[in-house]
Amino acid sequence: MPRKKKQECKGIPGWLVSFGDLMSLLLTFFILLFSMGTISLEKFHMVIKGITESLGGRKIIYEEKILNTSNIEVEFPQMYMKLKKKRNKLQKDLNRLEEILEKAGIEAEVEKHGSIIRFRLNTDRMFPSGSASPYREVVPLILEICKNLKETQFPITIEGHTDNTPIRFKSNLELSAERALSVLKLFQGCGYPDRLLSARGYGEYRPVVPNDTPENRAKNRRIEFVIDTSG
Repeated sequence: MPRKKKQECKGIPGWLVSFGDLMSLLLTFFILLFSMGTISLEKFHMVIKGITESLGGRKIIYEEKILNTSNIEVEFPQMYMKLKKKRNKLQKDLNRLEEILEKAGIEAEVEKHGSIIRFRLNTDRMFPSGSASPYREVVPLILEICKNLKETQFPITIEGHTDNTPIRFKSNLELSAERALSVLKLFQGCGYPDRLLSARGYGEYRPVVPNDTPENRAKNRRIEFVIDTSG
């Protein structure tokens, strides 16, 4: 009986050879690109610095020794959790101040718009009519506001507003600006950082309600602490 011929192994498909050559060429090409490429350490550091600052980290000073350091300490005072904690504290402080001021006869209101908080105070019990100097007994209350807000140290714009009732000698716009500046100076005196303070006067031009009744005009006579909690 004749022996069966041994079955030979199947040959490699022709396309696989071409595919292998292509992969080898691509690998060689990328190795060549990598060997020719250089990384600018200064540019790399600038990218890391930008990312760090955008996330609330403190600025990193570029030094040569940073290249030989495996662990770099970076502080993040404005990271979300810390920022959230500061915002919650600010909200509690404002609620407490609102109660203190209401007891002193000064109408107060907290209004929130996104990351902006407005702490609104009626000025009838804060300033004499037509005057930019606060009553003597109100000064400790303004300093108490400063003392509480100073702990969180958010940027604050102090805004002055009036109704549309004409006054002698000065315009309502000037009066509102001087009142805002008077409060700002008290904040400076209690140690609030200057770089975080600004003052503006809007006079009668940004009413919260129409100036058509005595009650509404009273609501428009106000000082507002505009607090930016965006970090």
